[in-house]
Amino acid sequence: MRRRLSPALLLPACAALAACERAPDAPSQAQRISLEAARQVPAEPLLSPDTKQASWSVSTDGQSIAFGNQGQPPFLTLACELREQPARLEIIRHAPARPGEQALFPVLGNGMISRFKLDAALAAGEWRWQGALPASDPQLDVFTAASAMEATLPGGGTLLIGGSRIPGEFVRWCRQGGRVQRVEAREQAAEAAGTAPPPPTRPRPDPAVGR
Repeated sequence: MRRRLSPALLLPACAALAACERAPDAPSQAQRISLEAARQVPAEPLLSPDTKQASWSVSTDGQSIAFGNQGQPPFLTLACELREQPARLEIIRHAPARPGEQALFPVLGNGMISRFKLDAALAAGEWRWQGALPASDPQLDVFTAASAMEATLPGGGTLLIGGSRIPGEFVRWCRQGGRVQRVEAREQAAEAAGTAPPPPTRPRPDPAVGR
């Protein structure tokens, strides 16, 4: 003999079942986001810095020059690695960088465009962009004229660099291995004074070399 359930018992059971089926708070589809994908989220592009008052300065040891506003962190640094053979010149763009990132850094000047490969690097307590190449590399000729330059970092804005003789002199100094050409200096001084140039002598290495 079958028992018939009372309608009073059936109604609560059906209501509970319908609520379970709807489950409004349960996610309809799970999504997974990898950490690698999160790292690829593009950073907010930076505005081009104001360089109207910026200028080049020489470090106390003479082995690097920096472009920036007085009393502020530099925008760009050129450093000569004299311990390398041959000497290498390092280009540092002081702008936020993230581990593993790479970029091309085009510099327009001296009637040419040079594109330097830079990597994100942690140094001196900051993540920045830097790259190095032999001082003899012809791409560095972009710095050797005293004309204005434009240096653009993707996502980091454009540096407008006023004309100056300092970058060219520094690149040539680095290419010479940091040696001071005393013979040429004496000849130029003699010409300016209207006297005969002194007899040639071998240029001696600069005391700063190898420091």
